[in-house]
Amino acid sequence: MRNLIPHLDGRVILKHVACQRLRARSRSGMKRTGKKTATDRNFVVALSRGLDVLRAFQPNDGLLGNQEIAARTNLPKPTVSRLTYTLTKLGYLAPVPRFEKYQLTPAAMSLGYAALANLGVRHLSEPFREELMRATGGAVAVGGRDRHSMIYFGQSRGSETVGVQLDVGSRVPIATSAMGRAYFWALAEDDRAELSRVLREHYGSRWPKMRDGLERSGETVAKYGFAMSVGDWHDDIGAAGVALKLNDGTGPYAFNCGAPAFRFTEERLINDIGPRLLAMVRNIEAVLGGLVPQSKKEISKKLKPGGKVARVAEGFR
Repeated sequence: MRNLIPHLDGRVILKHVACQRLRARSRSGMKRTGKKTATDRNFVVALSRGLDVLRAFQPNDGLLGNQEIAARTNLPKPTVSRLTYTLTKLGYLAPVPRFEKYQLTPAAMSLGYAALANLGVRHLSEPFREELMRATGGAVAVGGRDRHSMIYFGQSRGSETVGVQLDVGSRVPIATSAMGRAYFWALAEDDRAELSRVLREHYGSRWPKMRDGLERSGETVAKYGFAMSVGDWHDDIGAAGVALKLNDGTGPYAFNCGAPAFRFTEERLINDIGPRLLAMVRNIEAVLGGLVPQSKKEISKKLKPGGKVARVAEGFR
């Protein structure tokens, strides 16, 4: 083959090189968007990349430049420049010329608040979360999946949980957190296999160790009804997690209850925190299923000792 190349017409060689580059770009694009979406004719890659740019902004970021966004999204910087220009024109990003960076605008934030407003489980679970927080001294949160993470959309935290610095919008990894593990094992088998593929591609060489932890958590869920993470996600955090399954086609979602590991030891998680969290989630499922009144005022009343929800909880202890 080498002997033939010098005799090829220059235009043929250039065409060959161009094809090779095109194939390389295609492979790169497939890696970013996933095998299924890369061959899905209904999938709009440009829209996906625009949303990736918005996703690049995290709660504590403030300002981001094109170079930082490119690093987080794995998109070429020229592409990022065009996307940030378009998002600025649409009003989702605001340029900060002094620093040559961008920040999210209220228009972008309104998307998130609209989503929160439509998540009935967030509002309905609030009195339950507050009650469990007071009873255990732990931070209690509810979240849903965002790619390879769980994102908090409801959080109840008191003065005793200063060591758990998480709030609405915070993310925890699916593979190592109690909330993520509970969510993972609540999925149907096919969905769980697909999520495993996503996590394997994301974590690469770190995946085998994480997979082992996930498999052990499955045994915990089967035995106790809840997942645990003691130092797996964060050295100083111990937490239990329980999935919430709904019949309306949404979710599943997951709750967790966590605190510094010296307070929430594995023994306490198994014997106290986990069972309490499990009872709380089952009570919420009962409310969502119409078995008990759904207004916040009525729910708060029912949470008092001797109330209907309290009696339901006793059945799970």
